[in-house]
Amino acid sequence: MDGTPRGVRAAVLGWPIAHSRSPLIHTAAYRALALPWDYRAIRIGESGLRAFLEGRDASWIGFSLTMPLKEEAHRVAASLDPVAMESGVVNTLLRTGEDAGTPAWAGFNTDVAGLAHAIDRAGLDARRTIVLGAGATAVSGVLAARRLGAESVCVLARRAEAAHDLARRFDSAGAASALTAHGYGLDSVQAASAVHDATLVISTLPGPAGEALELPSGMTNVPLYDVAYDPWPSPLAQRWDAAGGTAHAGLDMLVEQAVVQVRIFTSGDPELPLPDEERVRAEMAAAAVS
Repeated sequence: MDGTPRGVRAAVLGWPIAHSRSPLIHTAAYRALALPWDYRAIRIGESGLRAFLEGRDASWIGFSLTMPLKEEAHRVAASLDPVAMESGVVNTLLRTGEDAGTPAWAGFNTDVAGLAHAIDRAGLDARRTIVLGAGATAVSGVLAARRLGAESVCVLARRAEAAHDLARRFDSAGAASALTAHGYGLDSVQAASAVHDATLVISTLPGPAGEALELPSGMTNVPLYDVAYDPWPSPLAQRWDAAGGTAHAGLDMLVEQAVVQVRIFTSGDPELPLPDEERVRAEMAAAAVS
């Protein structure tokens, strides 16, 4: 890491943001890498993102983005990595220089890799995945399942039209490596049918949304990966636990996507492993639960 600039700043942006554990996780990573960088949480709404980014001086190397900024960050980015381009979602911005005196930012999506890594490390079977929700994080859920070799993905949401539109974006039936994707309303006959064959449920819903959600019969028998993590167990996970099912928290996803972000901030390459990456990951994971 010799030659890496000192006095570097980065942050996680979103609204609300006080609950974020990203500062703990990233600070642990930079400490493990012997980088005296400053990483903090900053509350920014969607309408203020562009102006905020334009005002950052050269000490700011990059940003993590949480809701509701991921689609606006996609619009603001001067360039996009392939995952961000396909998903339409950016959760990481890296400063790449200036354009006519204004900072230029490259956009990345690390949610897909982070979710796929977390599901794989948990030993879950993504062959026939149900994705709950149809928002920005649901896009990453579909792409993570595809990355893990899913044969089919069924998107279920309160609004059948939103679920159908999301599934249609990524249905590659007839392609060499086909992913069959369908989208239905949660209360539909097709949703109930999909549950019978499912090997995994990925919930991309905000924590409180799962408390009173009408679920198809038998869904709690399928292992759940819930991207929610604060509080844990989430209302949805509590329902799985009460039914004798298995639920996994999204905290591991948060750590795994942060590992990829740290790669980007330190090298510009989401695929280049960090020095002694397993040790760094372990310190990040420990900080996440502290």
